[in-house]
Amino acid sequence: MASDVITLRTAISADIPPLRRILTGSYTRLLKSSYPPSTQVTAVPIISQVNPALVTSGTYYVAVDQEDRVLGGGGWTRSIKGGGIADVRHMVTDYRYLRRGIARRVMMGIVSEARHTGISRLECLSTRMAVPFYEAMGFSIDANVTIGLRPGIDFAAVRMVKDL
Repeated sequence: MASDVITLRTAISADIPPLRRILTGSYTRLLKSSYPPSTQVTAVPIISQVNPALVTSGTYYVAVDQEDRVLGGGGWTRSIKGGGIADVRHMVTDYRYLRRGIARRVMMGIVSEARHTGISRLECLSTRMAVPFYEAMGFSIDANVTIGLRPGIDFAAVRMVKDL
């Protein structure tokens, strides 16, 4: 990394191409240790797709270096459950920059902004390999779940929660 200075900013549509590269590259490499090859072939191409509406929602953030290169991202949206609950969405760090505080910085921004808008609880669907990260950020395991991505394509995840 050209600099160790990482800043957080609200994502814009120009961030979609770098996020697409990061999601594809990181999910493909990092999920290998936690999921069978069949999941790599069927589910990973689906879950690594960028949601443009989420990225430009105003509640999705990117961590960037001094040259404004996107190194990671994540966001939140109000839950359909209501009641001050929000869902953490599409957290990702470029696999080449793991263990440098990027995901932590993004999550701290999510927690701060969500709390500021009256959110009292965060929930997320974590990949198996990301559970230790979420636990380090104060989340606890609620349940193992299976997400139906498309007919015949399921993805094993872990629902995690954090009271604010």
